[in-house]
Amino acid sequence: MNSIPAIEVANLTKYYGDILAADHISFCVSKGELFGFLGPNGAGKTTTVRILTGIIKADEGSATVMGLPAGTLQARQIAGIVPEQANAYPDLSAWNNLMLMIELYGVSGMEGKRRAEALLKELGLYGRKDDLVKRFSRGMKQRLILCMALVSDPQILFLDEPTTGLDVQSTRLIRTMLRNLKQAGKTILLTTHDMEEANELCDRVAIINHGKIAAIDDPEKLRITVNRLHSVEVSFDKPVATEGLSELPTVNKVEKLGDSFRLYTDDPCSVVASVVDYTRANSLVMVALHVLSPSLEDAFVKLTEGKTYGS
Repeated sequence: MNSIPAIEVANLTKYYGDILAADHISFCVSKGELFGFLGPNGAGKTTTVRILTGIIKADEGSATVMGLPAGTLQARQIAGIVPEQANAYPDLSAWNNLMLMIELYGVSGMEGKRRAEALLKELGLYGRKDDLVKRFSRGMKQRLILCMALVSDPQILFLDEPTTGLDVQSTRLIRTMLRNLKQAGKTILLTTHDMEEANELCDRVAIINHGKIAAIDDPEKLRITVNRLHSVEVSFDKPVATEGLSELPTVNKVEKLGDSFRLYTDDPCSVVASVVDYTRANSLVMVALHVLSPSLEDAFVKLTEGKTYGS
């Protein structure tokens, strides 16, 4: 018998006036999966998360969280939420913000304090636990929000662009925490427009564009869908005209990048051989030569090109 999905969404639809923010979206997330919602601002990521977490209601369709109707009290009680904007109480200390969450979720006093202390230490905030949150940097506030979302030991975690605009240290701490949570078996839905973050963390990603799901797969398989975007990057010891490289067999386009040239092709092996021949024929020396595979960003652009985004 198949287990109940952690998240099951069917035909989810949401309008804001005349704007269709979520356009009949359907997907499932397995228990223990780190699932990414990838897309630019305004593509429908936050709208979907707000429906799943009960902040807003869908106009059509259905959604469940751990088998419970999304937005119900029971579903909210088993979830941890990290919103796009930090929402800790600024006039309370970090510790008191956590104690408030413990009280709201009915966690026992000793156990709650143990969790709070462990989380603050793991995210580098324990030394500032008695400081008012209004004195925290943005990165510190976002790390505190993650502590607040986790202190109830939720079954599932929703994170809406948790590392956007943060310093490198805070970003690394949060990403490390997410890896640890996944290894511990937590289910995580992560919205982001950071291609590197999605590629690094997610088991699968859904690329969403203009309120619609353009593709769902693991990052590696999505990259395979754009094999034609392979490229060869080369630099020489002397100036070279772009036109000469453009005439090489199987080269689709040449782009000059500083002292290097990027040659886009369907057949990188043939291009490498042609570049070697070109180098010899023109008495050049290759300073560097790299074959570049398509990135998740290439896949995203390919799957959404020619389309506009909603709000």
